[in-house]
Amino acid sequence: MLNQTITSLILKGRAHIFGDNINTDDIIAAKYLVSTDPNELGSHCMENIQPDFAKKVKVGDIIVAGKNFGCGSSREHAPLAIKGCGISAVIAVSFAAIFYRNAINIGLPFLELKEVSAISQDDELEIDLVKGTIKNITKNQVYTTEPFPLFLQEIVQRGGLMNYVKSKKRK
Repeated sequence: MLNQTITSLILKGRAHIFGDNINTDDIIAAKYLVSTDPNELGSHCMENIQPDFAKKVKVGDIIVAGKNFGCGSSREHAPLAIKGCGISAVIAVSFAAIFYRNAINIGLPFLELKEVSAISQDDELEIDLVKGTIKNITKNQVYTTEPFPLFLQEIVQRGGLMNYVKSKKRK
């Protein structure tokens, strides 16, 4: 059972850099939508724009992107593929509204940060969702973003909205 106050929710990983307007077809191609298995989807994550992306990802890594990440169709498979390949969070200048909802549903943290251009490929990052800080360990820099609201922290810790709702029903 979660406490009312979460004191720490830290994510660490290497940065994988993408540009603006990464759409749901870029994240997971339509031909793979026959599956809802996160591992299967994850093995094809970003292959339209970076064919070997899923092979490069280590569990915990972080996607860093520009404006309008997750635009396009309301494909629930997109955040599922991202999480399925091992990505722990997405940082972008801005997100498409539908991506927000789908990411929340599966417990994938997402953070808006205007200074994404200061982060380079393979920089080691540490995100504190409670404090709203992103440390670039490689460059010894700290960026500030909005802390994740308590209910979103709980959803992330539970592994998604359905698990969060089930845990609330048990009380």
